[in-house]
Amino acid sequence: MFQYMRSVLFIVQMYIAMPIIGLGFAPWAMFSRKGAYAACKTYSRYVFWTARWMVGIRCEVRGTPPAGEALIAAKHQSFLDIMMIFTALPAAKFIMKKEILMTPIIGQYAKRLGCVAVDRGKRGAAIEKMVADVEAGRAEPGQLIIYSQGTRVAPGVRMPYKKGTAVLYEQLAQPCVPVATNVGVLWPKRGLLRKPGVAVVSFLPAIEPGLERDDFMTQLEASVEQTSDALMAEAGFDGLRND
Repeated sequence: MFQYMRSVLFIVQMYIAMPIIGLGFAPWAMFSRKGAYAACKTYSRYVFWTARWMVGIRCEVRGTPPAGEALIAAKHQSFLDIMMIFTALPAAKFIMKKEILMTPIIGQYAKRLGCVAVDRGKRGAAIEKMVADVEAGRAEPGQLIIYSQGTRVAPGVRMPYKKGTAVLYEQLAQPCVPVATNVGVLWPKRGLLRKPGVAVVSFLPAIEPGLERDDFMTQLEASVEQTSDALMAEAGFDGLRND
């Protein structure tokens, strides 16, 4: 019960801090993309700090985040992995569902960072538009993050990897860096309880451009899933579905 109460207080203060930090950085972010990055990273680091002393979650990045242009194909389990991956990269931008762009604060900053919106309900047309939007945004170099399963996936749940990642891998002809995580064990997809432990995102060895689509997807999925399973076991996950 005590951990649950601490979790609720943590969540409340986290969402109170979002508009405060977002509005505080707004004058700089309106005129400079650097200001938008500074705001988002400041907020993320604030959340990491409060998570550590309020609910006992310590955030850890493993591996070597790329400094140059790259496609980042990541496992997605909760809001925490978004902040951890973003903060670890120098110039990150996300492929995200278009509804997020309509949300207060987050949507405005996502647009300022150059994030690419996708209508997940239109499938083939959505992929075509995603590729066109990514190509249009290449004037701003950086690391493009895509969640290859298309949504948050709770520990113990298996979902297919979508072909959009392979399309971008072919289109961009850049190294693809897989990212594994265990954050859903401690910060679940649903519910308010936050469990103490070490939340990890792990940047894995890059997959160089040039593979055939099927070979790329097989290598990507094996790398991310095997490492994520090991990280979740390290965090105490017993292999049963954990929402």
